[in-house]
Amino acid sequence: MSELSKKVEYLKGLADGMNLKEEKQDQKLLLKILEVLEEIVFEIEDLQEVQDEMNEYLENMDEDLAELEDAVFEDEGMFDELPEDYEGFGGDSMVEYECPHCGYKTRFDITDFDFDEDYLCPECEQPFFPEHDAFDEEDDDDDEDEGPDR
Repeated sequence: MSELSKKVEYLKGLADGMNLKEEKQDQKLLLKILEVLEEIVFEIEDLQEVQDEMNEYLENMDEDLAELEDAVFEDEGMFDELPEDYEGFGGDSMVEYECPHCGYKTRFDITDFDFDEDYLCPECEQPFFPEHDAFDEEDDDDDEDEGPDR
């Protein structure tokens, strides 16, 4: 029994000792207030019980997450060697890039950058990153030099 419920029970005992009756309006009001207080205490105790269950559940999840982190990041000190001023992606994550066609400079947010998207220069409307695969051209050149198979 909580301290609050003990106090409400004490008040109910005082009301019983005073022989409060519902026939008189002022006494009826006090009795109804005590009933409401008792209901409030029950609700608070129910909420406390639910909160305790949620806290236990959260602690279990925290332990499970810690085990998972240990399994994934075996070296607990893997981030210990980062410089003190390292901000990760939380800091300035903007990268400046110059258009290879017209020289227009723009900035990209690397946290939102999508490598599958074709980014066009707002100045010349040419792709910032032309699809140019040096290996494909070298392979094509090699095939032409070899001639027919013998």
